[in-house]
Amino acid sequence: MILDKIALALSIIGGLNWGCIGLFNFDLVAFISGGAGTWFARIIYTVVGLAALWCLTMLFRTEENPRHSHA
Repeated sequence: MILDKIALALSIIGGLNWGCIGLFNFDLVAFISGGAGTWFARIIYTVVGLAALWCLTMLFRTEENPRHSHA
């Protein structure tokens, strides 16, 4: 599903940003957007957070992909 891939990509980007904060004390989103408190940065943080919530639902899915089923 395309939404799963987009959410996963955004979550990976968010994780890399947190890695930069932890290792180098450098917030890439804040740097790109002109500060962590700007409306643009807040939108990015919100979208990445929503993507992470979507990825959380992927952990609890039990249905198999119909294209790969051997019925």
